[in-house]
Order: sequence, then C-alpha cells, then structure tokens
Amino acid sequence: MFQIDTMSTTLDRQEIREAKLLPIMRELIEHHRRTCAPYARILDAIGHSVDRKYEQLADLPWLPVRLFKEHRLVSTTSDEVAVLTSSGTTSSNVSRIALDRDAAEYQRRALTTTLATLTGPRRLPMLIVDSPTAVREERFSIRGATVLGVMNIGRDHVFALDKNNNIDTVAVENFLHRHGRESFLIFGFTSLVWTQFYSFAKSTGADLSHARLLHTGGWKKLADQAVSPEAFRNGFRNATGLSQCHNFYGMVEQGGVIHVESASGDGLYCPEFADVIVRDPHTWKEAATGTEGVIEVISAVPRAHPGHVLLTEDRGVVHGVDDGERPGKRFSVLGRLARAEPRGCADTLPAKLLETPPETRPETTFGLRP
Repeated sequence: MFQIDTMSTTLDRQEIREAKLLPIMRELIEHHRRTCAPYARILDAIGHSVDRKYEQLADLPWLPVRLFKEHRLVSTTSDEVAVLTSSGTTSSNVSRIALDRDAAEYQRRALTTTLATLTGPRRLPMLIVDSPTAVREERFSIRGATVLGVMNIGRDHVFALDKNNNIDTVAVENFLHRHGRESFLIFGFTSLVWTQFYSFAKSTGADLSHARLLHTGGWKKLADQAVSPEAFRNGFRNATGLSQCHNFYGMVEQGGVIHVESASGDGLYCPEFADVIVRDPHTWKEAATGTEGVIEVISAVPRAHPGHVLLTEDRGVVHGVDDGERPGKRFSVLGRLARAEPRGCADTLPAKLLETPPETRPETTFGLRP
C-alpha cells in the first residue's frame, strides 16, 4: 500500500497521487493481461496492445462493471478461490468476484488503512447496526463482506439488530452503558441505520455525542422516503448530538476500496491508492469539474480479477481538487443511471472474446466469518 505524503515535489496533492498511481496501474494492466485471457482479448480488440503508452489515468482502458454480472473474469492461478457476490434482485443479476488468499489480505489492508485515517490507530468499541444472523448467512455477499471488513477496525463488537432486523434494545442499551461516555464507532448500511437505529436513538434520547458513525449504501430506499443526506446528518446531530457522520462509497468489484465522506459532508474523498474520474456519457471523455457524468473508479487493489479500472452504473460529479475539508479529489454520487446499462468498450465485443473454461477450482472462505 503506497503513501504519497512523503514525496518531495512542487506538485499538488492530486498530481502526486496520479504520479504514484499511474505506474502501478500500468503494471496491473499487464498483470491482468497475462493472467486473464478474456481481459487480454478485450484489450486486443479495442486496440490496447502491450506497447500502448498511458500518460495519465484518464487514458487507462476501462471495463463496464456490468461485465462481472455476465462473465467470469479471473486473474489468479491459485487453487483456492472464494467468490464474493454483489447485491441483486435475482441470483443471475449479481457480480461474482474472484478472491484468493493474497487478494483477500490486500483488500483487508486497504480497507483498514483508509478507515484508520478516520478512527486513528487505536481500535474503538463498535456497535454494528445489523444482525449477526444476516452477516453469517451472507458472508459471501457485499453485505456480509463489508460488515466483516469494517469489524477489523473495532473491538467489543455488538450487533444492534436481532434476526428479524429489529432493534435489540437490551444489547444496544448495555453497549451504550459500557462505552457511551468514551469514543466509539457505529457502523451500518444507511437504510437500516435510519429506519431502525435512528428511530430508536431519537425516541430514547440516546447520547451519541462520543460516537463516530460510518454508513454506506441504501440511499435509494431513503430517497423513496424523501430523506436526503443532509436530513440524515442533521437528524442524528439534533436528536442525539452525533456530529461525526461519514458516508462511504464502494462496491464488491473493487473490494477493500472505499471513498469516505468528510465530516461536513462536502464530498466523498478517494483513498491514496485509488481515484475517480467522471466521464461525459456522450463522448466518454473526462468531464469538467462541476459537470455531471458517469463515474469511473480506479484502484491499485484488485489482483485476483481485472477490476482495477471500471466504468460504474452511477452518476456523479467532481466538485474540486484540494479545495475541501480534506486534501484530494472530492466528488458526489448522484444516483443510478437510467436503466443502469451504459454502453462501453466491451459491450459490442463478440461473446467469444469473453468465453472462459468452467470453474474447476475449489471455493474457500478465507476466514470470512463473523
């Protein structure tokens, strides 16, 4: 995992990030070209040969994230491979992401490094707004993997929900009695945090002034209830005294990488080993600052699958660079694309370019258990 703070240069922080990230991404492209035959065929088909030169991050070849819902793309030769899945309405509408032992460890380190910038090096007591039953049953899904990953930065873990996703009043009250007068963490998916935990905290007058809340996903459900990010943040602050509230953006296709919101809510910020580009959906060129487009995510983390440069199905906008509460690029996610099916560099390729042999390797858990 690289750090950019120690570089001695007159460049601004974003330029430093790109200067360190670009050679790593070049190396990753060649790694996946060697180890993932379908990815190599895609690169050949779109004119990205081995001698192609990449002068900036925006030049890197991206894959539409939807490919991982339709094709098996694996870049590991390990005999033991776990498969993580995204959320989806049907079993066929999910991404399936390969993960070997080395990749799992790399993802764990990446996530821990990012979260430590918020929480510090000391593990804090953690209240998890989820059910242990759900996490256990969905340990190979994005829900289970995210909870298990975030648990690494906490201690004395307590689950706030029972098996029916209702508040476990006794468990929460006991946790707050033990840890409520010192710094502690709360983590959960946004919709559960609001519909279950917020209602409980407000009705009981819980003091959360020493808490730091981390939450992710679920904004679609809250939008249906007319709850904006600002209303979410203000609701907790006014009802419970909680002022340290951080949303984060991530996906199973780039496990271990999260873009964390500042405390003031002025935007999401990229970790040191990742970046975001917003592209104009008409030209696919990088959109100007302040202009809405399609989010592309870039990460130095993926090793067992070619998920290092992905065009997502999310709309977003870059607000600025090195001009916000935290250093680096700040951006917002505005929602899903209409029908969430952007056409990209691989959408028009013949199916044979993506054909892979059937799965023969045994699957493993790599300790993905609550």
